[in-house]
Amino acid sequence: MWRDHLTEIIVFTLLFLLVSAMGFVAARWRRPTDMAHLDEWGLGGRSFGGWITWFLVGGDLYTAYTFVAVPALIFGAGAAGFFAVPYTIVIYPLVFLVLCRLWSVSHRHGFVTPADFVRNRFGSPILALLVAITGIVATMPYIALQLVGIEAVLKTMGVTGDTALARHLPIIIAFAILAAYTYQSGLRAPALIAFVKDSLIYVVILVAVIWLPYKLGGWGAIFDAADAKFQASPAPGDGILLNQNNQIQYVTLAFGSALALFLYPHSITGVLASRNRDVIKRNMSALPAYSLLLGLIALLGYMAIAANVKPLPGAKEGTTDGNTVVPLLFDQQFPDWFAGVAYAAIGIGALVPAAIMSIAAANLFTRNIYKEYLKRDATPAQEANVSKITSLVVKVGAVACIVFLDPQFSIDLQLIGGVIILQTLPAVALGLYTRWFHRGALIAGWAAGMGLGMWMLYQIGNPATGKKHFAGSAFPLDKFGLDTPKTIYVGIVAVLVNLVVAALLTLVLRAAKVADGPDGTTPDDYFADEGDPRVTPGANRDAASAHEPVA
Repeated sequence: MWRDHLTEIIVFTLLFLLVSAMGFVAARWRRPTDMAHLDEWGLGGRSFGGWITWFLVGGDLYTAYTFVAVPALIFGAGAAGFFAVPYTIVIYPLVFLVLCRLWSVSHRHGFVTPADFVRNRFGSPILALLVAITGIVATMPYIALQLVGIEAVLKTMGVTGDTALARHLPIIIAFAILAAYTYQSGLRAPALIAFVKDSLIYVVILVAVIWLPYKLGGWGAIFDAADAKFQASPAPGDGILLNQNNQIQYVTLAFGSALALFLYPHSITGVLASRNRDVIKRNMSALPAYSLLLGLIALLGYMAIAANVKPLPGAKEGTTDGNTVVPLLFDQQFPDWFAGVAYAAIGIGALVPAAIMSIAAANLFTRNIYKEYLKRDATPAQEANVSKITSLVVKVGAVACIVFLDPQFSIDLQLIGGVIILQTLPAVALGLYTRWFHRGALIAGWAAGMGLGMWMLYQIGNPATGKKHFAGSAFPLDKFGLDTPKTIYVGIVAVLVNLVVAALLTLVLRAAKVADGPDGTTPDDYFADEGDPRVTPGANRDAASAHEPVA
């Protein structure tokens, strides 16, 4: 009953209202003379410095779902769940120079979205449209999953109802508030709230990793309890160490997730809001500190095993909700007031990424669908208004996913989202270094990778939940005719096929001398320093709106 958690509910509510007020105040924080422009509403004026960018990008990438789901995965599967730690470490060296190039060319030409860059780079509105739709589709379930974290907290506090509306009413109210201050303040709102969100999470986790091992008998006892649980489990892929059955899946999932992370529109939005290239460089060097925190968060899964935490019942009879593991751990092991602080950290941790994701998806629709196909002469003010309205629609869609769909299905959709967004890698990431790929070949590669990826995902079932299709991203290699129980991450296979098809077809089209689109960029755009007048923030911010090649 919720009355047993009254202190937790009060603390959670007060902190939630505090950050909501900050979201509305953000409209006056670093306020420009004109908010009616996507550079201001959707990118914060491209003026964020090192600290703001660090909190913004960190709050964008390390979401509430991460803090709930990673320990839950380790609680259920053991070492395989640690894939999230290495992939959030290797990603930063991989994208260190890539993001600097993307920043330079985006500021040079006024690009707001990755599809803006693709449209101008390859001279192909169709390829840009595919990149935009891919980004929106991959982002939608990601937003919905932020609600899963809030829902797990509310369920632990006993805030549930007998009907679907009563059960989801707190989430609907929370996202209505989020929609209001995001509409008013744009990217400035999550940037300001991120300071509070990350501070709360750091405090909560540091206290937890000191206090819980002391209370549970030390790290030796914690790992012994986890090992005993997995030794008694019949599942072949769990355990506190990786085994031959899950090593390939672990490596490919970690590497594929790393490649996908900064292809997501919300990740790129946080980067493009930076003031200059040096800010990006410093952040790519400092953001691994979040990975240290993530490693500590992951260990909460083992602590929950040692504390004998039993997940709450799931939506379907006979199932359990693994996402309640961490909230239950804090509820059982800490005073009510501190558990309330931990719940607020998770809840606020959902608002920051959800806001950025909705803004990023709205910018894609506005610049690459509305502007390109519906109203080519739209003014900057009209673009900003359309983006604001679209961000509201995106949030409504995310809430609908939770209200009308099984949350487990939303989780599966997010795994599918990683496979989907990876198919933009040749056009977006490789396009920053070379224009050798023919635009027609990139479109064909996208179609081949997406088609194979969807087929592979369709073949994946989960006997434990009764799902026959789209039940994860671990593809059994025996379906390729190999005599092995091992699995591989679908995204890696799909993007490799994408690249091979794009490369081979490019060779054919180049040999046949098939005309390609005009290149709207020049090589020195990528290497322009922050002091170069051509990359002065906002100097050419309307250039991309015309969708004409910029020399």
